[in-house]
Parts: sequence; structure tokens; C-alpha cells
Amino acid sequence: MKQTERIPSLPEVHRTIKVPVGGGFWRKMLAYTGPGYLVSVGYMDPGNWATDLAGGAQFGYMLLSVILFSNLMAILLQALCVKLGVATGRDLAQACRDNYSPRVSFFLWILCEIAIAACDLAELVGSAIALQLLFGIPLAVGVCITALDVLVVLFLQSKGFRYVEALVITIIAVIGGCFIVELIAARPDLGGVLQGFIPHSEVVRNPTALYISIGILGATVMPHNLYLHSSIVQTRDWQEIPEKKREAIKFGMIDSSVALSIALFINAAILILSAATFHFSGHQDVAEIQDAYKLLSPVLGFAPASILFAIALLASGQNSTLTGTLAGQIVMEGFLQIRLKPWLRRLLTRLVAIVPALLTIVFLGEGSTTNLLIMSQVILSLQLSFAVIPLVMFTSDRRLMGEFVNPRWLKVLAYAVATVIVGLNAWLLWETFFGWL
Repeated sequence: MKQTERIPSLPEVHRTIKVPVGGGFWRKMLAYTGPGYLVSVGYMDPGNWATDLAGGAQFGYMLLSVILFSNLMAILLQALCVKLGVATGRDLAQACRDNYSPRVSFFLWILCEIAIAACDLAELVGSAIALQLLFGIPLAVGVCITALDVLVVLFLQSKGFRYVEALVITIIAVIGGCFIVELIAARPDLGGVLQGFIPHSEVVRNPTALYISIGILGATVMPHNLYLHSSIVQTRDWQEIPEKKREAIKFGMIDSSVALSIALFINAAILILSAATFHFSGHQDVAEIQDAYKLLSPVLGFAPASILFAIALLASGQNSTLTGTLAGQIVMEGFLQIRLKPWLRRLLTRLVAIVPALLTIVFLGEGSTTNLLIMSQVILSLQLSFAVIPLVMFTSDRRLMGEFVNPRWLKVLAYAVATVIVGLNAWLLWETFFGWL
């Protein structure tokens, strides 16, 4: 391993949250609760809405199995991030820089920046759509307004990391509450929902279903979240002894597993709502978020349904903004050791996303935004392999992990997940290429 300067990423919040030395399970669990919820935000951002709405409207409950397995893979991969961050004191970006050549590290950094830009694209388009639905603001104007969210990020970071975590958890609760009310109004077929969680061969036989499924995978297992989680887990100030590291790994895994289970509920709720409302009422062609907003209240016969839908969408987009900013800082600091001020980093990332969004809206019209969201999630999925494979390799390397190395069963499972992700992406490229021909 190359000897590099061991400066932590996000040094302003590194080891700033105290962990009780004694105390019971719940006291320690409270101290470690937080990072998993920041990570879970990426699993319910506006990109998920586009893929889940399209999947539910076109295929009913069938793609619920894709959401379930994507989420299970996410829980495994985020658990590996916790192990890497705690055991080595390095985040995934730093580990890549330590173990790969400068050329390879630079290549991986470029790919990760593309993924962050794609994610940011989904966030700003989703937020702009929500602003249009709620207040009638034109999409192009709404896209520009979203650049101002950097002020919220700066304010929260100046207050401390616990304030960031508290806001994120509060917004997640708002999103979850909106969808609980929506599902009660939609009255989905519980038998059909349960059958939807069983894998169906049509998912891989139908090119459209496969495309949306890969989009769901990209929207669920997000590459930059792997870099993010391995860093922010180090905001906790555990003692540097094996016993306390094992404790930090245990509580970190519980935190992320619970948070991602909530994300699973929200993702499944979007698809179930779309299936129950549109697929079985003859509106299978609903593909745009705007169309879903207009139809929800009339089809359900529940007046607040559309408003709740838009509020949850706006909350989702703004929540994702916070974690996208942190992830951007982490990958730039980890791969290149370049530290920019948060406001500058945020504006640069947002400008990269604003340009394609504005071009698409101006030249293709406002009706093209949902296709743009789905495409952004496919881009995320295509980049995912380049984050997953290093993560699995590092956590399976005894030289790096010591006694915390993945046991044999976990190595097999982790490599199986990586193989599935690489295989699905290869299939997507194959289908897309021959579709063009």
C-alpha cells in the first residue's frame, strides 16, 4: 500500500460526535444513529420516483421484486462501507488512492463525479417539478432556483453534523407520512403486492422492464453513497481498540439497515401507489411525474392526494441535496486531496447538472423531464460497478482489514452481488446497443 498523508475527509466533522463508554444498548444506539439515514436519502431521491412510477404504471406490482433485491444488496454494500471506514480509518475514495495507481484513481474519480452529477440532475429536476406543481413556477426557473439550496447546506454545516442528521430524519418522516396517507387512499390489492415481491422472468425478457429495472437498481444502490457512508461513519468518536471498533461496526450496521428498510418502504410505496392508481385503471401510459400529479386526486377520489405527492417530491429533492454535497466533498478530497469550500463545491456540482437540464427543457420541452430522470438513474447504475468492486476487494483483503476482514461466506455473497450488478449492466448495454442498431 502506498504511504499517503492520512488526513480525514470532512475534517471539520471527523470524530466530533461522542460515543458513551458505558451505558446500555439504546444509549449507544442513539449515539451511532444518523449516518445510515443520510445514506438512505439517496435511495429515495426523485430519480427513484421516475423509475418507480414508470414501473408501477406499466407493469403493475411486478417490479417490486427488483426494489426488494436492490434494497437487500444496498444493505449488504452499506454494511461493507461501515466495516471499511471503521476498520481502516479510510473512506472508499482514500482507499482507492492508497491502493491504485494515480491514473486509475483519477479515472475512478471522473466516473464518480459523473455519477454525482447524474444524481444532482435528478434532484434539481425533481425539485423543479415539485415547485411547478405546488406554485406554478416554470421548470426552467425552478431549475435555477434550486441552485440557492447551497445556503441551507452552509448554514447546517456551520451548526454541526447532528443538525444535518436531525433535519434529514425529519424530512424522511414527512415523506413517509405522505405515502402512508396515499396508500390508505389507494387501497392496493395486498395479494397482488405480495406476489410482486416474487421474482418474475419477464423482468429480463422484456427490454422495457429490464431498462426500468436497471434504473431502479441505479436509483437504489447509488455509487456515491458508498463513498459517503465510509466517511461519515467516522464522525463518531469511538476508541481505537478492537473491541470498540467491533461495537462501532455493529451499531453502524444496525443504523444503516433500519434506515434502508425505511427507504425500501418508501420506494415500494411509490411503485404500489402507481400500480394501484394507474396500471389497474387503464392509465398504463402514465410516465411523467406531472401526469401522475394531475391524475392522483381524480382517480383516487381523494382531494389532498396530489398535494401530498408534490410535497413529498419536494422534500425528497431537498433532502438529497444535503447528502450530494457531502459526497462531492468526500470524493474530491479522497481521490485528489483537493479541498474546496463547501459553497464552491456545491455550486460547481450544481452547474454541471443545470446545463443539461435546461437544454433538455428548452429544446425537448417540459414533458421530457421524466425520461431525463430515468436516464440519470441508468447512468448511476452503469457507474456502480466501479465503486462496488473496489469496496468488495478492500473489505475482503486481510492486509487492509486485519481481523475485520470479510469471512468466507460474506466474501462469496459480496462477490455474488458485484457479479449480479456487473451482469445486469452488461445486459443493459447489450440491449441498448442492439436497440440503436
